[in-house]
Amino acid sequence: MPTVQEDLVEYGFRRAIITITAVLCALLEIVDTTIVNVALNNMRGSLGATLTDVAWVITAYAIANVIVIPMTSWLSQQFGRRNYFAASIIIFTVASFMCGNADNIWELVAFRFIQGLGGGALLVTAQTIITESYPIEKRGMAQAIYGMGVIVGPTLGPPLGGYLVDHFSWPYIFYINIPIGIIATLLTLTFVRSPKYGEKLKANQVDWLGIILLSSFIGSLQYVLEHGQQDDWFNDDTITGLSILSGFGLFFFIWRQLTYKHPIVNLKVLNDSNLRVGVIMSFIMGFGLYGSTFIIPIYTQSILGWTATDAGLLLIPSSLTVAFMMPMIGKLIQRGIPQTYMVALGFLAFFIFTYWMHNMMTPDTGEEHLYWPLIVRGIGLGLLFVPITTLSLSTLKGKGIGEGAAFTGMMRQLGGSFGIAIITTYLARLGQEHRVNLIAHLDPTRTMVQNKIHGLQRTFMAKGFSPDIALQKAYKVLDYGVTKQSTVLSYMDVFLYLGILFLLCIPFILLIKKNKKAPVIPEGLH
Repeated sequence: MPTVQEDLVEYGFRRAIITITAVLCALLEIVDTTIVNVALNNMRGSLGATLTDVAWVITAYAIANVIVIPMTSWLSQQFGRRNYFAASIIIFTVASFMCGNADNIWELVAFRFIQGLGGGALLVTAQTIITESYPIEKRGMAQAIYGMGVIVGPTLGPPLGGYLVDHFSWPYIFYINIPIGIIATLLTLTFVRSPKYGEKLKANQVDWLGIILLSSFIGSLQYVLEHGQQDDWFNDDTITGLSILSGFGLFFFIWRQLTYKHPIVNLKVLNDSNLRVGVIMSFIMGFGLYGSTFIIPIYTQSILGWTATDAGLLLIPSSLTVAFMMPMIGKLIQRGIPQTYMVALGFLAFFIFTYWMHNMMTPDTGEEHLYWPLIVRGIGLGLLFVPITTLSLSTLKGKGIGEGAAFTGMMRQLGGSFGIAIITTYLARLGQEHRVNLIAHLDPTRTMVQNKIHGLQRTFMAKGFSPDIALQKAYKVLDYGVTKQSTVLSYMDVFLYLGILFLLCIPFILLIKKNKKAPVIPEGLH
């Protein structure tokens, strides 16, 4: 008898349409996580919001995302995958329209939360649909195609958002989702099929307590990661309280899922050794992917003075490199090249990228200096995403594929959240530390320092300022230079620490293969 996953394999035109639909939806969701970053100032001005208020536009979407991702497999089983996927697209599309029409900041935040609930489902369900639509021997290529959407998405958001904001207005970053959402819904209802999961749960069998515990754990954790640095971490009562709530939520959620007859998240799927390794590697990959996507535009805009559009466009060559590499990596996996070797090589490439960035960052670095390091970043991401995803899902079958995809998706998102939170904290604290050290070297009695101050003073006096005001402006220029240099030094440190993290992962990945049994790869992948 054919298995469930063999029943879902598609061929020819149907598979092409299903693949395009799934990748389109994944791309739509990922782009929306970063597209709003460049529009926050415009939103703040038109809606009369503070910077703290407008930050919730990002936070609400992220919290909804990570809450719904672990539940996607369970929800697919309850409503049927095709119906759930189509409903998620509709929710995402309608919420996008409502976001564009929001009259105040809190309406926008509420609609972004609803948009995140629909979007989180798109990401994981799209991966499951693509995986099951391809025969086992072509799973590597399937993950390569899916990976193009996931990896390219975060880098497409800023330049696309910058263009729409500069040439139209901020609501259009949401309106652009509407035609794509309508097309994706029609294609889903026409072509996507649902596996037969068996009997659905009754209302009184649904693990409502598990849903509450999951929401409290993930939602609180995401808030802490998003707002920890700006609220001074555990010196703030809200951050401390939510951290405690997140810890208790995690403990009781695990207990509930292991003891309840109908859990919403099947933790037993983690008994699969390949998935356990893949979950850890997905977290680290998310750390590097979202962390580097976050830090590079900030550096280019705040230090080099680039526009938001130019900062976003800088990441395009890296994205094109990933898109170029994905099919090649898929073919290498089909030919039997061990995924662990590719992952180790990917971590090495990421180390080279971060170390290169560390060495050439200055207050005056040009675009030509950033181009090749970002190409190496693209190579590293290409070598990481497909092998990690294929390895994670390679020994899972049936509904286990959806459950495994949910875990890897959630850990990739959480890895990104942890990465951004840690990077933000280190940038602030290392910047202060470097500033103190630099000021200590600015001894006013030294001839070189005196000459610099007098030179600046004369420059301002030549522009018509009095000697006293010119001296004050000279000190301000010197202070600005110290702040700028200390910030650059903090960026350099962060890249160095990121590189060390990825370098330390290489022996760990290789030892997994050496000391434990080699990951069981389906026959078709050998």
